Amino acid sequence: MTIKALLIEADAIQVGVTESDWQQVINLAASPLVAKGFISPEYSQAVIDNTLSHGAYYVFDEGVAIPHARPECGVKRNCFSLVLLDKPIRFAGSEAADIVIMFGAQDSNAHIEDGIRAIVALLDNNERMAKLRAARSREEVVAVL
Repeated sequence: MTIKALLIEADAIQVGVTESDWQQVINLAASPLVAKGFISPEYSQAVIDNTLSHGAYYVFDEGVAIPHARPECGVKRNCFSLVLLDKPIRFAGSEAADIVIMFGAQDSNAHIEDGIRAIVALLDNNERMAKLRAARSREEVVAVL
């Protein structure tokens, strides 16, 4: 399944989020995935703990954060969640990000190969990135994807 299909299935697109606490953003990104049973409630805490231990290695110069944890931290199904922030925030001292894509993969190979590759392919387009940042509704995001 594509990122777009997984986002729609999980009802996991949040637009215009005004939050300045990175830990709250992690919890917000996880909430629809927990509600649909794709990840366990402990998954977001695993992402937070990992960030506190190892830094926000998942934040890229383009203003994109891809928070995730290991499959054994509570992934029940491969999934994605998208949060578009009104203003960029820093994740534990990282560069600022305004596009947050949480993902969960059921196994380590899918985690690296499928998850990250799909996200990079999605975001490796400046025009698409600009349209995502300009989107003001879930429907606009789906159209961009």
